[in-house]
Amino acid sequence: MMKKNIIAIALLLSACSSQTQVSYYQLPAVAAKTNSVAEIAVNSGKQLWIENVTVADFLTGTGIAYQTSDVKYTIANNNLWGSGLEQQLKQSLTNNLNALLSGWIVSAQPIGGSSDMDILRVTINGFHGRYDGYAVVNGYWILQRGEQITRRPFDIEMPLQKDGYDELVHTLAKAWQQEAEAIAKSLNN
Repeated sequence: MMKKNIIAIALLLSACSSQTQVSYYQLPAVAAKTNSVAEIAVNSGKQLWIENVTVADFLTGTGIAYQTSDVKYTIANNNLWGSGLEQQLKQSLTNNLNALLSGWIVSAQPIGGSSDMDILRVTINGFHGRYDGYAVVNGYWILQRGEQITRRPFDIEMPLQKDGYDELVHTLAKAWQQEAEAIAKSLNN
């Protein structure tokens, strides 16, 4: 009897010590243009402050979200964001807009108290994978240009080319890049 208890305890302890692998993901970086900040400021004076990028409550945790039915979402336990999703999205948007907007200074922080600075606020309601093989990025952004305020919704669905979280993160980044392009186009009009 004692021998069986020792074996059972040994099996229990070995089962507890084997852990599943945890993977951490970051949105891929976009190469910025080579304009120096001094050149941009002298040439144009166009400034954009990305005041905030906020995400829906179900996206604030560390796990990558996946929609398993039309009403059910699962948050991954072992496939996690390497840093906060809001932080990654804001940094990625800043980098993308800096690369896309020639002659602009785009910053994630307020720029020296300039009164003619445009202000961008983004709300993300969806940034997840979906059961039908699509990456979903949706929400809206608000652009304040002096007294003028523009609100634009966005809803991007991109098919995944293969299975896996690596593919999901790359496709989500492509969709986010696509929305950055739409924002840049709006700013240039």
